[in-house]
Amino acid sequence: MAAARTPGDGPPIEEFASVFRVHEVRTDGDRLLYVGRPTVSADALEREVHPLFREYGYEISLRRHQPAGPTGPGTYALVAEPQTVGVDGIPWTNVALALATVATTLFVGSLWYQGNVFADPASALRAWPFTAAVLGVIGTHELGHYVMSRYHRVDASLPYFIPVPIPPFGTMGAVIRMKGRIPDREALFDIGIAGPLAGLAATVAVTVIGLHLPPVTNPFGVQFNHPLLLEAVAAVTGQQLVYEDPRLIFNPVVFGGWLGAFLTFLNLLPVGQLDGGHVVRAMFGERTETIGAAVPAALFGLGAFQLLARSGEVTLVWFLWGTLALGLAYAGPTTPISDEGLDGRRFALGAITFLIGLACFTPVPVTT
Repeated sequence: MAAARTPGDGPPIEEFASVFRVHEVRTDGDRLLYVGRPTVSADALEREVHPLFREYGYEISLRRHQPAGPTGPGTYALVAEPQTVGVDGIPWTNVALALATVATTLFVGSLWYQGNVFADPASALRAWPFTAAVLGVIGTHELGHYVMSRYHRVDASLPYFIPVPIPPFGTMGAVIRMKGRIPDREALFDIGIAGPLAGLAATVAVTVIGLHLPPVTNPFGVQFNHPLLLEAVAAVTGQQLVYEDPRLIFNPVVFGGWLGAFLTFLNLLPVGQLDGGHVVRAMFGERTETIGAAVPAALFGLGAFQLLARSGEVTLVWFLWGTLALGLAYAGPTTPISDEGLDGRRFALGAITFLIGLACFTPVPVTT
């Protein structure tokens, strides 16, 4: 048993004696173990000691130390582990996935520009504007989550990009992994909403740039229908989003904005571990479960309506997301340690963000 850190590195026992009776303090490597018995429930204990130990740079957890037996009622250990925030070393998995996603988006981007990477490998390099637009929007979204996680001292990974060499996307987006506990509703709100807001800013910027670039011949034979957000950006800039010649389609850079709007709407669905689930959990507390249960029903209803109306292949998309939302609703949202309500400014920002998310909605995103 190492003694790299002394018990003096942690908070004084007297500061949490009312909720945990300490019999012994040990060190285990860089961890501190406070052995004893709680005097309150596990949830109440965590709410009480978590902010205290965070001040000293520790994450805390309660674990069974010795089971009850003939000699006594058993003991528990408050295990304090040094808090780690940020990247430790080179994140090779993240780097490899990012490079692979650059490759898949360059490949798909070459199709947007009428290239053929098998006959002309250099055509992939000419697709860099498409790759920059798509990865810029997705990366900015995830960066928003990461920055707010660092701000609130919640350990989180860098983005894991998902490479998929299938047109017209070239990627299935990216995710970050939250490795630390969420301390309160404010942190949950800020981390959840930062991604959509950052992604929306990137979506608008990419769309404005793309609208000023020339259209291309439609390489896929499908029509992308536009959400209100993109139509508003086109109207404000005075640029065309739809062309009279059916053979033409917007510049591939605009597709980065189209994809950003579509992903923003999906991420803001108020259910489970999605960004919208985090935000609505922070806004409404435990009532979120009722809201989350309505999301799968709404998506299945939209899919059924389109199926009856024969709106096209997009019906499968809403059934797919309805099934995913059902699983997310069953798993439930993230619960912060402290469940005190939000301030009025955050609540208003959340409401505005959900309204902007609706402006990213397209009932029939793609038609053939």
